[in-house]
Amino acid sequence: MRNIDYKHGLRDGIAVALGYFAVAFTFGMASVSSGLGILQAVLISLTNVTSAGQFSGLEIIAASGSYIEIALTQLIINLRYSLMSFSLAQKLEQGRRVRHRYLMAYSVTDEIFALDANFSGPLPPAYHYGITSVAVPGWVFGTLAGAVSGNILPAFAISALGIAIYGMFLAIIIPPARENHIILLVVLSAMGLSFLFSILPVLKNITSGFVIIITTVSISGIAAWLRPIEDKIG
Repeated sequence: MRNIDYKHGLRDGIAVALGYFAVAFTFGMASVSSGLGILQAVLISLTNVTSAGQFSGLEIIAASGSYIEIALTQLIINLRYSLMSFSLAQKLEQGRRVRHRYLMAYSVTDEIFALDANFSGPLPPAYHYGITSVAVPGWVFGTLAGAVSGNILPAFAISALGIAIYGMFLAIIIPPARENHIILLVVLSAMGLSFLFSILPVLKNITSGFVIIITTVSISGIAAWLRPIEDKIG
């Protein structure tokens, strides 16, 4: 049964791996253009496995931001993974050792969590490991390919490929924003506040990392206060 679950995870993880490779390729190029080495870029992807967190962290590194700034930014951006891990811990097959929870937590991402959550019945660790076996290498080798290409491709090609990350973020926010006007309002509010930080005399001096922190906490907090999600249990 473990082999069947693992192979099932491998099969489902192929699509995730292909998507990760494309986005990580952009991260690899951005890392090299920001002054990082190829090995540094690969190690960041291997130890983080988070697109939004890595891109925001890279921006702070390039701007010579402080350690506290990058730590707080990563905490805010990646806090959702803790909630996902709590959810998966409840879905995990009974009797599994604690070590599986630690190992699985390493590769809990939005896409992998979605596959795990949709698994029919209790979640066997082998299924998650099957997804991870292709998804994480897709992310890491995508970074490696992008970092190497960043040293080979001409500047105009790197600049053109650099817009891929913006396309990815648009693909994430547009579908839910079209279905839910509250999400659309939150997105537009975050964009507006970020714009104010870029033009107002005092606010524009705040570093990018703290702009992300302030914008994320303030907009999401106000939205949660004004329009909390109704509890549908019972």
